[in-house]
Amino acid sequence: MAGYNDFKYLSDFEAKKAIIEAGKRMYLKGFVASNDGNISCRVGPNAIWTTPTGVSKGYMTLDMLVKVDLDGKVLVGKSKPSSEVKMHIRVYKENPEVMAVTHAHPPVATSFAIAGISLDKAILPEAVVNLGSVPIAHYATPGSTDVPDSIAPYCKSHNAVLLANHGALSWGKDVFEAYHRLESLEYYATVLMYTGKIIGQANELSCNQVKELITIREKLGITSGGIPPCSLVESNTKDVVTNTAPYIHVVPQVNKKERPKPASYIDPSCGCSVSVRSSEAVNKQTINQEIINKEDLINELTRRITEQVSESLKR
Repeated sequence: MAGYNDFKYLSDFEAKKAIIEAGKRMYLKGFVASNDGNISCRVGPNAIWTTPTGVSKGYMTLDMLVKVDLDGKVLVGKSKPSSEVKMHIRVYKENPEVMAVTHAHPPVATSFAIAGISLDKAILPEAVVNLGSVPIAHYATPGSTDVPDSIAPYCKSHNAVLLANHGALSWGKDVFEAYHRLESLEYYATVLMYTGKIIGQANELSCNQVKELITIREKLGITSGGIPPCSLVESNTKDVVTNTAPYIHVVPQVNKKERPKPASYIDPSCGCSVSVRSSEAVNKQTINQEIINKEDLINELTRRITEQVSESLKR
């Protein structure tokens, strides 16, 4: 297809092939678990191809996909479409320029949706250009008609939306733009998590810097997305350089005679710890033992002589 406004649609085969590919990428990225998520692609003024219910997005085949009209009526296919196709249809009705919609549960972005924190900080140029700000639509039971109503206010003005306590929804001029916005949204959320909750610090882009990015976005033909809040002060215009002096590792000189000797070592034959005493300690023990032996000998001789003298006196 050539773009939004000329209304040249993909063929059925092209649309189905794109949905299968996006489903595999979504599954491999860990954006969905089990049978979660859904994808759709518009192929006519009143027709879309969409994913079936109860099927893993990583293991779909062409024959599983379902073609429905914008009232949700099945036109082609034996499978049943997901109950969440209602929110896809609502996006198409609210914004006729949209040609594809993706819905998934990327873990970090979904965590923001659960925490009630929108993605609206100007910290990444790519996020400002491709997404802008990502609001959170209030909670509605998945699959119910309340979900389409919750996202309706953002379908024209934004490129994606978080669903409170649920997941994320993105759209675009084709399946891959919609899917790539989902990837960008998860990356954006991950960086916000690191800078906001782990590092605890971030230099936000200034209003002048954001203005330049919005100009770039308009030149790319992206007219939606919203503008995230910006900083009045530029805090990122100076280089951050650490000490560049060469690092010299100095090894302290130790007198070999003064080096402490190990107190023990592991005997490989038994795996046990064996005490090691210094030669000085061993020598002291030897001398002390010799002294003890001599004293014992003198005492023994003295005892025997005393006994002999006593015996002689008795006679």
